[in-house]
Amino acid sequence: MSETTEKITGAAIVTGAGRGIGRAIAVELARHGYHILVDYAGNASAAEETVALCQAEGVDAFAVQADVSDEDAVKGLVKSALERFGRIDVLINNAGITRDNLMLRMSAEDFDLVIEKNLRGAFLMTKYVGKEMLHQRSGRIVNISSVVGVHGNAGQANYAASKAGLIGLTKTTALEYASRGITANAIAPGFIDTDMTKVLPEKVKEAMLQQIPLRQFGRPEDVAKAAAFLASDDARYITGQVLGVDGGMGC
Repeated sequence: MSETTEKITGAAIVTGAGRGIGRAIAVELARHGYHILVDYAGNASAAEETVALCQAEGVDAFAVQADVSDEDAVKGLVKSALERFGRIDVLINNAGITRDNLMLRMSAEDFDLVIEKNLRGAFLMTKYVGKEMLHQRSGRIVNISSVVGVHGNAGQANYAASKAGLIGLTKTTALEYASRGITANAIAPGFIDTDMTKVLPEKVKEAMLQQIPLRQFGRPEDVAKAAAFLASDDARYITGQVLGVDGGMGC
């Protein structure tokens, strides 16, 4: 058990927390004293690994399988969190998918699917968790967008549109919820060292690195620490902002 978790800070839901950035955020929030609901889409064993890592920090944690683009599933997810923790203090909208292709070759189905999972899912989570936060008159919402949502990227029209949409959703949420003490911010990661980047050919990795002024990939922990900051009282006067964690790509 971590010695840093001496008291419970609150409770958080992290969507898409089975691995990668979502897992890193869940563990970092646990380290800061938050009970964690680990949402996952399909990999139960990976989600339970995240749960174990969170519990090792001295907090309560459990996993729930839920498709965040399904309204009934979202309602059930929120209900599970409230039954277990009694409240929800932090929402991290991280769940997302990719279906990359050049626009002329991209099917309408693949475009719609990415928008549904990445953007509709965040909207539904924000709507139903937001209702509870409004009653509490407090809360932190952090949406995981992307550098491509700011600058675009060839072959990712659907993904870039969904992540740009998250930025618009973030700013609107910030305006609508501010009077009740709720903040909403977005993080726009650049190229992060995850399972996806590990399998790329070396030539592709080198080309990607050339786009990063710091000449290195970020780590999931870099995004997690930014999320933990935005979830903390230290960020109480920050809302409606987009924080780039991208090694300088947004310069």
